[in-house]
Amino acid sequence: MSPWEIVWICLSLVMAATALTVSILLWRERRRPWRRSQAHGLPDGAAGDEAASPPPRRVVAFVANPSKPDVASLKEPVLAACRATGLEPLWIETSVEDPGVGQAREAVAQGAEVVVATGGDGTVRAVAEAMVGTGVPMGLLPVGTGNLLARNLDIPVTDLDEALTIALDGRDRSIDVGWLEVLEAPAPDGDEDEADLAEVGSKHLFTVIGGVGFDAAMVADTNSTLKAKVGWMAYFAAGVRHLHGRRLEASIQLDDQPAVTTRLRTLLVGNCGRLPGGITLIPDAVVDDGILDIAAIDTRGGIAGWAQLFGEVVLQGLGVKTVELPNRIGRIDHTQCRSVTARIRGGEQAQVDGDIIGRASAIKAWVEPGALVVRNPRRITLAR
Repeated sequence: MSPWEIVWICLSLVMAATALTVSILLWRERRRPWRRSQAHGLPDGAAGDEAASPPPRRVVAFVANPSKPDVASLKEPVLAACRATGLEPLWIETSVEDPGVGQAREAVAQGAEVVVATGGDGTVRAVAEAMVGTGVPMGLLPVGTGNLLARNLDIPVTDLDEALTIALDGRDRSIDVGWLEVLEAPAPDGDEDEADLAEVGSKHLFTVIGGVGFDAAMVADTNSTLKAKVGWMAYFAAGVRHLHGRRLEASIQLDDQPAVTTRLRTLLVGNCGRLPGGITLIPDAVVDDGILDIAAIDTRGGIAGWAQLFGEVVLQGLGVKTVELPNRIGRIDHTQCRSVTARIRGGEQAQVDGDIIGRASAIKAWVEPGALVVRNPRRITLAR
């Protein structure tokens, strides 16, 4: 074999090896997208589309009451905190005409994964009304006076950073809501404005407590300027002015039982029972048991009766059951039901979660179990 034939054979072998290597590389490159798509559970050839598509939107909406002093200063830090964690925040403010129902519905329509009520109890009620039945969780940034639902869910009312963390990354929990319908309103007397009367047929959601009598009259008479200065303590100042108010003549029907006629100062319908100041007014109320807790409160004997009543409230908040004594002049009678109808002779102020709905002479309240999803702290709190 001549030297030229040997050189030609070597060149042929090198060219064949090169062609084989290129073929292997091209085959492996074609296989690479298939491997990526199989790893992510995608059909063949989908890896390129996956890499090009943007990440899904994660929208969080804040329905904020601009009338609350702290709300304006919260806006920028809250939005910045959301963006820093990859969330797309919406900030929608309430108005006098719409305290939050329409805004919350708008947030859900825009795909919000959580809607945060940023305000007081009125804002919470309005947002909750829109969120009922949607399955979308409601968070709370409590900047109101009472912050009733936040207290009952163990959401801090003095640490808004922690409250925001819970709203964005808390544990979802389904809770009950209550509804109060005005069945009848009294005829206006000569000194009464018809605007003070409750609207017959109107239905009002509550998450904590609805009621008729002393409690509502106290809320209605609370000075707004004083409330802005001293917070929930302003309610007590108003309450003093109603200690000598009239006892109500009421007919009360629980579920399908016969109606009972009684005299009392106030009738409370509770979904949960914790109030500001460490007061537990309805100790057996549980926010997700599908039951309403009724508290019928009565006093006689002026200040002495109210003093005895206050002592009973303090004791029951500590878990101490009061002893049934004859001739008690201050008392709270507790019972449970799924619906209650009350007729008040002459009518009296009614309220839901601290919002006055006007004077009513007949109301009906009922529970809607598990209707609202709320964001709770992830930690488990042993105390109720």
